[in-house]
Amino acid sequence: MKISLVRKIDYWAGIPICFVFDLIYFLNKLNPFKRKISGYQKNFLFIELSEMGSSILTYPAMKYLKNKYPDAELFFMIFEKNRASVDILNTVKPKNVLTIREDSFAHFLIDALKCCARMRKEKIDVVFDLELFSRATAILTYLSGAKVRVGFYKYQMEGLYRGNFFTHKIQYNFRQHISRSFLSFVKSLELNPADLPTMQSEIKDEEIFPATYSSSEKKVNNIWNKLQQENQQINKDKKIFIFNPSGGEIPIRAWPLNNYINLAQRLLANENIYLIATGGKSDLKICEKFCKAINNNRCLNLTGKTTFTELIDLYNISDVLITNDSGPAHFASLTPIQIFVFFGPENSKLYCPLGKNINILYSNFPCSPCLSAFNHRFTSCKNNRCLQAISVDEVYNKIINKL
Repeated sequence: MKISLVRKIDYWAGIPICFVFDLIYFLNKLNPFKRKISGYQKNFLFIELSEMGSSILTYPAMKYLKNKYPDAELFFMIFEKNRASVDILNTVKPKNVLTIREDSFAHFLIDALKCCARMRKEKIDVVFDLELFSRATAILTYLSGAKVRVGFYKYQMEGLYRGNFFTHKIQYNFRQHISRSFLSFVKSLELNPADLPTMQSEIKDEEIFPATYSSSEKKVNNIWNKLQQENQQINKDKKIFIFNPSGGEIPIRAWPLNNYINLAQRLLANENIYLIATGGKSDLKICEKFCKAINNNRCLNLTGKTTFTELIDLYNISDVLITNDSGPAHFASLTPIQIFVFFGPENSKLYCPLGKNINILYSNFPCSPCLSAFNHRFTSCKNNRCLQAISVDEVYNKIINKL
């Protein structure tokens, strides 16, 4: 489904449905015979449908939950196309990952109903709705049957109405990293939900850490074989630079393609450097254009030719990733690769990948960032000058100085 259609459905159908659930929830609270929430919870469900990168950023929260509740059974609900980002973390059993197709409204509705039945069958105790602006996930949270429902709540802010039926209401803070907010979801279970906002305690820096993924020797050999099928001259003595020039579903986040091309040509002046273009099948056109413009046999195009796990294996044997703000920046944070990521329309302080090898490229325009939960990540800007202002020289020098 197109993002514009999703937004319209979520707005026009989501608001009245959430309002009806609010009324039901309010009337139920007046029932003197209602069953009290048990102090023991075992089955925990995280919902993060649309963002593969955000799935990676839930890792500190899931690890904290498992340490705090060793007997906890974790579940995760996500769009089917994004499932690999949950599997790679190895924190949720494969059978406990609930998926929803989003290629059509009919598929979305059918799978959502199946997920509701599955949640009831599993007797989910706690749901963490990690979405910022999706009313669909709020509705799924309510229909889960869970007695404890944790989610973002608008309090005195405009917009973000997603219902008032969350038992633990978390203040959305657009000035702190989203991983801290996710961790506060889990920690809120230890506090009195009557104290609003629910989470009012410190989260220490050492509690926020990235996941890691080590490739086996077999997988490393497999990815080298794949590379050498493209160019037999590439080997472990070479420097490998990965380029991800596509902006994905939000093209306004992309550094200009001509800049990527100029940067690549400068790097290729060093004969020890090989470039690899990566992306999904939907990125094939832009990556083909990128490689054609460079016209060098040391520029390989692996777009659409790797599985998700093979992409992580590729990061593990490479030196540098240059990417727009998108999922690959977060996937690569599981590995030791140096990551250079462009931010402009999106907030780097909120969505920066976790880890020590992250290098942010940002121009500090007064109108930046312009994508947020308050506008459903839909901006009026048609000309991303905040990214265009980041010069090829600046990026090139930062890479060379870092290495």
